[in-house]
Amino acid sequence: MFTGLIEETGKVVSISSSQDGIRLTVQAEKVLSDTAIGDSISVNGVCLTVVNIEGNQLSFDVSEETLKRSNLKYIKVNEIVNLERALKVSDRLGGHIVQGHVDTTAKIKDFYPYQNHWNLIVEIPSKYIDLVVEKGSIAIDGISLTINYIKDNTISINIIPHTRENTNLKIRKSGDLVNVEFDILAKYIQKMLFPYKEKRLNDMLENL
Repeated sequence: MFTGLIEETGKVVSISSSQDGIRLTVQAEKVLSDTAIGDSISVNGVCLTVVNIEGNQLSFDVSEETLKRSNLKYIKVNEIVNLERALKVSDRLGGHIVQGHVDTTAKIKDFYPYQNHWNLIVEIPSKYIDLVVEKGSIAIDGISLTINYIKDNTISINIIPHTRENTNLKIRKSGDLVNVEFDILAKYIQKMLFPYKEKRLNDMLENL
């Protein structure tokens, strides 16, 4: 479990194919502290297990399922990634509960400076739009952010200079795909209120 408060950005130093996905190696600094093989690290919002530590480099095995769900399938050497160690029970929950289980990827529709901050506009796939609410939480590439406005299937988020400069948002631009994890509370509430929503929709489509 994570908070969505990025501890540092790391750099991808190597990518190699494995039997069921890829081996991803990232250069880091802060997150190396107290980290051991078997620990969980959030990489761009994806919970990955450390399988090797060598000097200032951490390696992770990324499965085919994770690649399918996240933007790690497009990751390149020298790319900047967001890093966060798993939450300790004694830590403050400064962001929100982030599992590191990416739901989908979404496209940045626009990202521009406005007054003393930046406006991030993200296009959410229509099937997930019920999981976002104004002033609610969302994790974008593992960053805990607050949704300001919703229009159709796009969300608008204010990005303060500190967040932009200390995460991979400093390199993000329109057209980029970002990892999205919706608030776990929203997902549970939707499941309780509409347990058969998908099945009913499929039945309706079949009867057309």
